[in-house]
Amino acid sequence: MIISVIGSSSAKPEHLELAEAVGRELARRGVMVACGGMTGVMEAVCRGAKAEGGTTIGILPGRRGSAFNPYIDIPVFTTLGYARNIIVVHTGQACIAVGGAFGTLSEIAYALDAGIPVVGLSTWSLTVKGDGDPVVDGIIPARDPADAVNQALAAVQNAPLPEPRQS
Repeated sequence: MIISVIGSSSAKPEHLELAEAVGRELARRGVMVACGGMTGVMEAVCRGAKAEGGTTIGILPGRRGSAFNPYIDIPVFTTLGYARNIIVVHTGQACIAVGGAFGTLSEIAYALDAGIPVVGLSTWSLTVKGDGDPVVDGIIPARDPADAVNQALAAVQNAPLPEPRQS
């Protein structure tokens, strides 16, 4: 199983601590981590996962040979910059958002639009189409890193199977 973890490259210290704990918890459960592969939350979640022997995938913005965080096992060079955000969320069976800025917000939107479960840990809160109504089947709130992982795994288990494509 792969869970994508999304968050800011210039995260607050408390978000870095949360992300590292999420990475540790995912690795303890044998779940691979996918992220944007750079600094901040992305580096912290990978550091946590590697500390517990986990596997990490970085969906990177640049070309082969460009920099990425030292905890990435599998670098995927996209040359897409921020456009890679859609690939980050589609790599995982669910997403855990930790903190985050506008790039994280775009990833949350891509995931929700695609029906990919999003668990939020100290992250954005949303309304449907910005009209003030609560989001239906939106971001699943989590209390702490272990709860975030539990919520993500439960969401994957409860997710409907995709419809077969018509050829």
